[in-house]
Amino acid sequence: MNQMPLFETPRLTVTEFTRRVRRLLEGDEALKDVWVQGEISNFSRPASGHLYFTLKDAGAALRCVMWKGDALRARGLPLEDGLSVEAHGRVGVYEPSGQYQLIIDLLRPAGQGALYAEFMRLKALLEGEGLFDPARKRPLPNFPRRIGIVTSPTGAALQDMLQVLSRRLPLAEVSIAPTLVQGEEAPAALVQALQKLNSLVHPDVILLARGGGSIEDLWAFNDERVVRAVANSSAPLISGVGHETDFTLVDFAADLRAPTPTAAAELATPITCADLSAALRADRQRLDELLARQIVQRRQGLNTTIAALRYESPLRRLQIERQRVDEQARRVARALHQRLALDSAHLAGLGRRLEALSPLAVLGRGYAVVTRFQDGSLIVAAKQAPVGSILQVRLAEGSLKVTVQESGQER
Repeated sequence: MNQMPLFETPRLTVTEFTRRVRRLLEGDEALKDVWVQGEISNFSRPASGHLYFTLKDAGAALRCVMWKGDALRARGLPLEDGLSVEAHGRVGVYEPSGQYQLIIDLLRPAGQGALYAEFMRLKALLEGEGLFDPARKRPLPNFPRRIGIVTSPTGAALQDMLQVLSRRLPLAEVSIAPTLVQGEEAPAALVQALQKLNSLVHPDVILLARGGGSIEDLWAFNDERVVRAVANSSAPLISGVGHETDFTLVDFAADLRAPTPTAAAELATPITCADLSAALRADRQRLDELLARQIVQRRQGLNTTIAALRYESPLRRLQIERQRVDEQARRVARALHQRLALDSAHLAGLGRRLEALSPLAVLGRGYAVVTRFQDGSLIVAAKQAPVGSILQVRLAEGSLKVTVQESGQER
């Protein structure tokens, strides 16, 4: 017979219990950064972009989720049921169903652990030597006249880049250095292609590119020889290897990383022919406006100079002197006229005075002028004309010839 306890035993709700389990699991440091290997099953990719699947092996199964942002980096993997992968992530608990799950942030095909370790080792080595230092990055030319391409001559990446370059900057001269881009002989071929471009063509910028692939396919671009050749390139270099989520060591050594080969061609031609045409039209408009202003200014200056020349010209000086002569002539004429008028008035006065003093005027009052007929000497006294003297008597009108018959003194 079961007996009820005297005191009530503490109880947890399902939610409280699940949360306690979640804190225990998610608080385990060893489960916050863990790699798990297994085979994918029940794979699902809903419209949200998240990935849901189960990792299993012969003895157990583990529910997994990969959020959309992390799932984008796994686009190069052929994720499907039956694929053996290595998953990196942390443990979490999905409370609504009370199930623990692995929250994955990185996926890679099983067996790539050694490659990844080598990748990280070589990255640390080259980074320690300063090959990835941002200070070493060189600016790209805005208008490259010669563009070099290092890629496979048969890959789609080459055609995509040529199409972009032809559309954006057909004026640029494109030199292609064909090379292997995967396999054991690819690293040496890539180094040789880069060296030939730099020594023979001297391009303004180099595009090192290939399409996407697995980590094995892209491993040539993680080769130390290739990375050092990229870092030592005379021309600035843009890497466009794989897809947007693919990273290789040449991406760190390059002056600029492009997410795809097509993007590399676009980044190599920041100024397009359309931009040049627009700039040319703008420059021509500014030149026309400047020329118009210059013409107006020069015309104004020319008019000013013409006016100054006309002011200083001999003809104008001659005209001014002629005008001055004419003015002087008018002044002289006025002065002469005034002087003549004054002289005429003075002469008239003198004439009137002469007329007043003229003997003829006296004669007009009844007086006469008596002179000796023989010599014309003036007779002013009777004694000068004795009886018998012949005298000339000048009257106001006419004259008389008389003989003195009687002479006497005036009393």
